[in-house]
Amino acid sequence: MKTVLMSWQFWALLSATFAALTAIFAKIGIEQIDSDVATFIRTVVILIVLGGILLGSGQWQPPTSISGRTYLFLVLSGLATGASWLCYFRALKLGDAARVAPLDKLSVVFVAILGVLFLGEKLSMPNWIGIALIAAGAVLVAYRA
Repeated sequence: MKTVLMSWQFWALLSATFAALTAIFAKIGIEQIDSDVATFIRTVVILIVLGGILLGSGQWQPPTSISGRTYLFLVLSGLATGASWLCYFRALKLGDAARVAPLDKLSVVFVAILGVLFLGEKLSMPNWIGIALIAAGAVLVAYRA
């Protein structure tokens, strides 16, 4: 069991499961509310839960122990996350969850490309074929006939 809990694959699949539930719960939750207000409520819940986890598990770090570079990139990541959430909830408000979520998952394709361009990551031909299939699949699922 300890091996499974230390596996990135386990956590990635769990993340995908929660992301799927996020889309379904959000689509139901935003039926009678502005999508930006819904995003705000979601963010407050996340802050409270994560704060509780950090305090309860003793993982809290003093802010002064974190480097300026780390702050810079975490702030940029937070801004990108916020923009992503605002756009995602707006898309859910306007479209079907079964079509919005696959287009949102084009982020997988974008991460692969950006990882190669900016982080120097290497992908093999089978990896690129998988990326192309993800892109094609996302577009096909989002397509409305």
